[in-house]
Amino acid sequence: MKVSVIQMVSTTDLQVNLDSAHALLRAAAREGAELAVLPEYFCLLGHSDTDKLGIQESFGDGLIQRFLGDAARELDLWIVGGTLPLAPPDDATSAGGPGRVYNSTLVYAPTGQCVARYDKIHLFRYDNGQERYDESRVLMPGQEPVVFELPSRDGHCWRVGLSVCYDLRFAELYRAYARGGVDLLLVPSAFTYTTGQDHWEVLLRARAIENLVFVAAAAQGGRHENSRRTWGHSMLVDPWGSVIAERAEDPGVVSAELAFARIEACRAQLPALAHRVL
Repeated sequence: MKVSVIQMVSTTDLQVNLDSAHALLRAAAREGAELAVLPEYFCLLGHSDTDKLGIQESFGDGLIQRFLGDAARELDLWIVGGTLPLAPPDDATSAGGPGRVYNSTLVYAPTGQCVARYDKIHLFRYDNGQERYDESRVLMPGQEPVVFELPSRDGHCWRVGLSVCYDLRFAELYRAYARGGVDLLLVPSAFTYTTGQDHWEVLLRARAIENLVFVAAAAQGGRHENSRRTWGHSMLVDPWGSVIAERAEDPGVVSAELAFARIEACRAQLPALAHRVL
């Protein structure tokens, strides 16, 4: 199965970002991709964290969701919509306080139907004295891992586990996916430049190695108009931990053919999953 991860440098303008995403998705389809993964916050990186509240949508309808469904149908492509802000139901709003949304990944089949939703579980907090982030000020955490099935043209039905950015630091989430028979892990992200240069690649490769799965990570990558700099280095990693395709910075498409036989070979050679005792 050919998979494309899409790297963006999203702006503070929603329509500009949707137009950029469409062009990159079209490029992925031209390369023969079956699955294309957009990065976290593909639709908006605002001047402040609260800007995402202004474009929030109710699950099931909205400009961003229509864009993703229409693009999947038009391009005959499985599309993973990085993340977009989804409004909580009324009962969750009252419990979580006003002014917060879910940071959600939506998966669209080539029919244009939304087949999976994952709400980011782990919310990023960081403070080195110069850079400060606290996603919990505007985001509500998700509660459940999510897997969807993708019957590919190669005849294999891929089991795909969803995660987002900061989730990458929590190995137990990915081990739960491995126990559930997942073949491919997706990690749409907007890693900071500071943490990305030290931790991004080593964490992606570790998640692939320890679970003997492919990992596809679509990232924001460059200098944004809100002055933020993201690390980029969108990549595809095989079950042995080898980086098989990568883009350092700037918008673009990173594609590779993923063969299920490679997973089988790695697991036969080193059956670590069968040896675990906890």
